[in-house]
Amino acid sequence: MAPKMLPFLEDRPIVLTRYPNGVTGEGFYAKNAPEGMPEWVKTVKLYSPSAKRNVNYIICNDLDTLIWLANLAAVEIHIPLSRAEDREKPDFAFFDVDPEPPCTFEDAAKVALLVKEKLDQLGLKTYVKTSGKKGLHVLVPIKREYTFSETRTFVHAVGVFLMKESDIVVSEFSDTKKPGRVFLDYTQNSHGRTMVSPYSLRVTDDATVSTPIEWSDLKKEIKPAEFNIFSVPGLRSEPWKEIFNICQKLEAKQLEQKTQKTKKSATA
Repeated sequence: MAPKMLPFLEDRPIVLTRYPNGVTGEGFYAKNAPEGMPEWVKTVKLYSPSAKRNVNYIICNDLDTLIWLANLAAVEIHIPLSRAEDREKPDFAFFDVDPEPPCTFEDAAKVALLVKEKLDQLGLKTYVKTSGKKGLHVLVPIKREYTFSETRTFVHAVGVFLMKESDIVVSEFSDTKKPGRVFLDYTQNSHGRTMVSPYSLRVTDDATVSTPIEWSDLKKEIKPAEFNIFSVPGLRSEPWKEIFNICQKLEAKQLEQKTQKTKKSATA
């Protein structure tokens, strides 16, 4: 999996979910590099707002480090939306599509497709992956010239528009756990927040993998459990192969203008 996974880990301070006693045992969230690590493992010292101290984050840019992480029982690998050299400038805007029961993965798929439709209207290319659990992740590759505040505002604005067009969409933090709703979480677009890396395992009964997929896959009634430790290594397609070659501009005003034009066309 390394050739597919490493480009998404490169130069990013990673956070691990480790299960040294097996996934049926108690795991823990690990930011700080462990003592006694090999001297060839690359790290970067950065201030962690949540820990309120400097943390020695691991940088995984090569196969040896990835194998070493597996040996640490790092089942899940989480990445920030920005790179270590410029933590304040993300290279992705991130939509976390999170269904709350009785909403299902199928409902999340419908909402993710609404996000794509809205961003298509803005001329933005989007990418989707399974979260490895109940939801989906939609990413927009962007120019590294925006702050997290700007990307968060943009993602939230898209969610607010979609709330007006769908009864099951919510985009306010206070509505996160509303039953029968799909929360478009914009809050992960923040300094220090992370998402599970593409191709990372998840701690689930099916050993699922957070897997990049084609948008057309969402119309085929796929199930998250289909993408697991046994099936994903055999996938030949790489739907996100060109994601780092695309750098797009975000224009919040553009969102409002395009939406108004769409409404006028519909009523004409």
